[in-house]
Amino acid sequence: MNKLMPIILLTLMTFVAYGVYKQANKSIKTKRLECQSKTTTFEKIFVEEPIKEAINSLKSNNYIINSSIEYSKFMKSNLINILKKEQADEILNKVIKSQITIEDKKTSDDTKVSINYFIYENDKQDTGKKNNDAKSYAGYLMFEFKYNNILVYKIQTDYMQMDASDIEDRMHCAIKSFIDID
Repeated sequence: MNKLMPIILLTLMTFVAYGVYKQANKSIKTKRLECQSKTTTFEKIFVEEPIKEAINSLKSNNYIINSSIEYSKFMKSNLINILKKEQADEILNKVIKSQITIEDKKTSDDTKVSINYFIYENDKQDTGKKNNDAKSYAGYLMFEFKYNNILVYKIQTDYMQMDASDIEDRMHCAIKSFIDID
């Protein structure tokens, strides 16, 4: 029995150490939502800021959109003939309306959440591209959600289709990622 105790203790300590190691080395690529796993997606949640108020403002249909599109410069742009800023804003408004239910429309103060986003078309002929992976996506969308001029949430997600047919899906993911924080 005395010889068995150190073996049991050592085994128990090994399991505990392994569990701590696995937790400490969890991948930063772990995604909160399934839609974030479809393409490369990065997000930053600013928990110390008024994120709940910002989400409530969005759910109350109390938001403003600021947007831009950066078309490719070195290669012939595919996106310039497919999508204009106004069209992208219409798509985003439709996406937001589709994700807000009547029950969600809570009353909030008059402070609007500011949704600042841009669409970047990947310029595959840019000589500054570091590797072939940088040429594998069609572009990306970057969203910043601000409340009282304070950045509360930021997300970047790639779109993969050269015809931009998946931009609406990536917008859905960005809005859902924001709304699902609370």
